[in-house]
Amino acid sequence: MKKVIVLFVFLFVSIISMGQELRCNVQVISSQIQGTNKQVFQTLQTAIYEFMNNTAWTSHVYSNEERIECNILINLQDHSGDEFNGSIQVQSSRPTYNTSYNTTILNYKDDYLRFNYVEFEPLEFTITEHRSNLTSVLAYYAYIILGLDYDTFSLMGGTEFYQKAEQIVNNAQNAQEKGWKAFENRKNRYWLIENILNDRYRGIREFLYRYHRLGLDVMESKEAQGRSEIAESLDLMQKIYRQKPDPYLFYYDLIMSAKSNELVNVFSESFMAEADRVYKILVEIDPTRSDKYKKIKQQ
Repeated sequence: MKKVIVLFVFLFVSIISMGQELRCNVQVISSQIQGTNKQVFQTLQTAIYEFMNNTAWTSHVYSNEERIECNILINLQDHSGDEFNGSIQVQSSRPTYNTSYNTTILNYKDDYLRFNYVEFEPLEFTITEHRSNLTSVLAYYAYIILGLDYDTFSLMGGTEFYQKAEQIVNNAQNAQEKGWKAFENRKNRYWLIENILNDRYRGIREFLYRYHRLGLDVMESKEAQGRSEIAESLDLMQKIYRQKPDPYLFYYDLIMSAKSNELVNVFSESFMAEADRVYKILVEIDPTRSDKYKKIKQQ
């Protein structure tokens, strides 16, 4: 009988742990909104926290240590009745092998956040339809976070999650809220997932794998080898930069923004010839941050 109870508890714990892929910190800021019940914002924050952390986003089993570290910051500018308007900033990171260092994967602010919310109303989401703009936005970024994370551990490993993000975008094409349609802006949810799944930009996803799995993850034991692999991975970004048909490639800029500080730190410790080569690549492919990259040369 004891064995049956232990087995039941084990299965129960396994079911509970399945699908808890994210360790997501959530903050809702409402300082710009005056003269209203502030309790609704705390209730909203709690609801979003539970939605992000308790939803089964995949069928995979995660241990507590494997959960993906991420942050969501919602800054609300105005509120009328059940309608809220503001922005959402999404950040995610992943550990590097055999170290305590977490590397930034995503750091993006989305200025198109508008949704309806009734206090204590459960947040519901289904992948087959657009029921709520809030849950669609949250689910979209959950799948983007998962896709990026998987891409850093295995080559093209995040495809299934990107496809779900794409499905959310397709479901929202008739939504009144902004952020979902191609014609609205070149920097929105539609274009991010379009860029990610576009075969012309496959090199960016290859970069993510080589940079993290073959580069950062080996630097603790083989520093020179890992740094050399990161340098080689930049050739993939250079190729995309030189061939990209769009004057503004959203996905490309998002990745460079997330990695620029880290690249400076990695190659500030490099030998002169490697640092000079990397510096020349970076000022070509990411000219808006050229002043930052000068630190690589200041050895």
